[in-house]
Amino acid sequence: MVHRQGSLTAWVAGFLAVLISYAGPLVIFVQAAHAGQVPTSQLVSWVWGISMGAGVSGLLLSWWFRMPIITAWSAPGTALLLSLFPGISMPEVVGAYVMAALLLILIGVTGYFEKILAFIPKGIAAGMMAGILFQFGVQAFRSSVQAPLLVLVMLAAYLAGRRWWPRYGIVVVALAGFAVAFASGRTHLGELGLELAQPVFIAPQFSLGVFFSFTIPLVLVSLTGQFLPGMAVLQLAGYHPPTRAVVTGAGLASLVTACFGGITIVLAAITAALCTGRDAHPEPGKRYLAGIANGVFYLIGGTFAASIVKLFTAFPKELIAALAGLALIGAIVSNIRLMSEEGGYVEPSVITFLATASGMSLFGLGAAFWGVVFGMAAYWLIGRPRKTA
Repeated sequence: MVHRQGSLTAWVAGFLAVLISYAGPLVIFVQAAHAGQVPTSQLVSWVWGISMGAGVSGLLLSWWFRMPIITAWSAPGTALLLSLFPGISMPEVVGAYVMAALLLILIGVTGYFEKILAFIPKGIAAGMMAGILFQFGVQAFRSSVQAPLLVLVMLAAYLAGRRWWPRYGIVVVALAGFAVAFASGRTHLGELGLELAQPVFIAPQFSLGVFFSFTIPLVLVSLTGQFLPGMAVLQLAGYHPPTRAVVTGAGLASLVTACFGGITIVLAAITAALCTGRDAHPEPGKRYLAGIANGVFYLIGGTFAASIVKLFTAFPKELIAALAGLALIGAIVSNIRLMSEEGGYVEPSVITFLATASGMSLFGLGAAFWGVVFGMAAYWLIGRPRKTA
């Protein structure tokens, strides 16, 4: 009986991790699609790609290593698109995805993961991530101009969720937003129904400017903002998966789905905690079932990606903007804390944050690239301790 109950809780944990991903990070995709005026057919293909990539990689890695290895898509990487659209085309986006996947595979095979993380100070990486996510957080409150009641109710739900249901807070926010939108007659639910996804192949186009503006920042935020904390979550729970295999496996999944709009597949951090603790299964050796369940539910979500997209497009844009911004507050807070952890990094980290958040563009290169360049220059000039004679 205990074994059966444990297996059930593992499947529940896997389902909740997928639900939270769709209620939070997926909203960033929808908002980025609005910014880039991406056709619905391509957005459906995006959701199919990220769901299938995360589902297959997480399922296989969890089964092979008998550990709850939860994979997802790079939410900070998706946020980068908001500053690049509409100046970047979808073929260029796909080209950046392909190059990022190849770089991850190379990093995984060679075992350079730890070396790269050691080269980029945590404060600089955190400043870049905070700058990328800043626009989403601000947009959540800007949306209150057009829909004050909706945003205020969602903010109240966020605070209540953080107080009483911190693990499922974003689900509470989404439900509150959906309820207010429905009650105010701002929904279009009549067209909802089960509909299979039809993946759309997009031929990649490679650009040197996009490589520096998007590919390199995408790889950096994936390594520092997803793989690093994801590994930390696993290690704190007593699991020590081989880094090379995990990074390489995620890179291969990214490569396979890239031409269908699937952004980089990475280790999950926040949702991974649902599947690595005692709530997932009383026996640590059986918690890999939660990773398998997580993969299965992602595969189901990808199969019906068209229905998921219709669900989000049935609600007002203000709800999507508010939900994306509120979902990322925790990530913004974590990165601000990292920015201020070590005294020598604070000023360079703030420079990185300001340059990235500004949305600047010089010589065809985007703000995230220049944020890291300016931050590293500041660190080498003023951040490092001076040698005394």
